[in-house]
Amino acid sequence: MIENLNGIFETVNCKQRTTLKLYDNDEYEDYPMHWHPAVEIVMPTESGYTLMFTNNKKVELKEGDICIICPCTIHAIFAPPKGRRIIFQLNSSNLRFMKDIEVLMSVLSPYTVITPENFGDIHEDLRRYMEEIKEEYIAGDSFSEVNIYSKVLNMLVLIGKSYAKKTDEEAMEKTAVQDEYIEKMLEICNYIDKHCGEVLKLDNIADMSGFSKFYFERIFKQITGKSFYKYVNYRRISKAEELLVEPDNSVTDVALNCGFSSISSFIRMFKLQKGCTPTEFKSMYTKDNLH
Repeated sequence: MIENLNGIFETVNCKQRTTLKLYDNDEYEDYPMHWHPAVEIVMPTESGYTLMFTNNKKVELKEGDICIICPCTIHAIFAPPKGRRIIFQLNSSNLRFMKDIEVLMSVLSPYTVITPENFGDIHEDLRRYMEEIKEEYIAGDSFSEVNIYSKVLNMLVLIGKSYAKKTDEEAMEKTAVQDEYIEKMLEICNYIDKHCGEVLKLDNIADMSGFSKFYFERIFKQITGKSFYKYVNYRRISKAEELLVEPDNSVTDVALNCGFSSISSFIRMFKLQKGCTPTEFKSMYTKDNLH
């Protein structure tokens, strides 16, 4: 059940002295549209489960399927009359100081479904990690939180490597992504993360990479899952989220600090990505909501 819901904002009540929450859930209960700053990982263990996202995007999970829901993604959940599932929430800020994780989050955003069909090489390992996380959480032994986060990191490593190796079967003419390209694009993403509040032009960033603009765009999108400008806007809005929770930062200040030339463009992009305005976000997600 959702224990604390303010409008559509859920305050996640983490387990005492941790930044984690896990439900081994078998209740016949629907969860209305809501969002939270935590990463949520859902895996049905008996029967299926239905998730609904904005724009009426519906996801049907089968038993053993895994859905990773990125922070601040609005979603609803509908349970079958009988079934069981793991609903695991964790504080992503404990992981996102690592540049590779930040890039991977942009690839997974707003949500990613992992099944034996689309991630056959790693699905069974991920399913096993989810079961181990559940058992570790329930046992609550010494260093259980550290152990759980280490398992989450192992899951993200598997997913990241699987993405890096994936061949685009629908467009075989695309250039295969080589290791040195991945490393170069990670450096570019790290630069964007640090300078997203500044003017960033595709031509200049392509020059930094050493590739032509056309070639850079192809490789960048192949690795990050987003075009250059979509990734820049994604990082600007992510930075805006961090600044908006500070009570002394006005919406105008945040817009300017995040590289937006006008308040209207900032509000439009924020609502497009988050489903609410910066003002609504600021009022729902204050320092009192953080865990």
